[in-house]
Amino acid sequence: MYVPPAWPEEVLPPGDPEWESSAVTWLLDAVPPDYRAYGVLRRHPVALARMARHHVNAMVEAARTGYRGAAVDLKDHLPPHAIEAVLETYRREGPRLVRLAGAVEVVEQALRGQTFVPRMNTFGQKRPSR
Repeated sequence: MYVPPAWPEEVLPPGDPEWESSAVTWLLDAVPPDYRAYGVLRRHPVALARMARHHVNAMVEAARTGYRGAAVDLKDHLPPHAIEAVLETYRREGPRLVRLAGAVEVVEQALRGQTFVPRMNTFGQKRPSR
């Protein structure tokens, strides 16, 4: 079965008998550990995916906000080299979080029953379809 490029390696493709179980395990790793205590999220993976989407999107926004204000907020408390290291951490984490958000989104779409098919773009290369 085709999955889009954003599909996480840790999640089996839809159609595999264990795919939803792998999706739940992966989604639980994307949210705070306390979410594991709620059985409803294991029993209803769509609810878990929705909560994960909101949580990860909030982390993306928090990283963006943190990056924008770090230099000003920390200038009186850290030496310049440490501020640059903090900014570099944001520069690395930001793209990782954006990729995670995209992966959560496609897993949620699949849990909601959406199927993915490859499509041809205008240059003859396959691209994901939603």
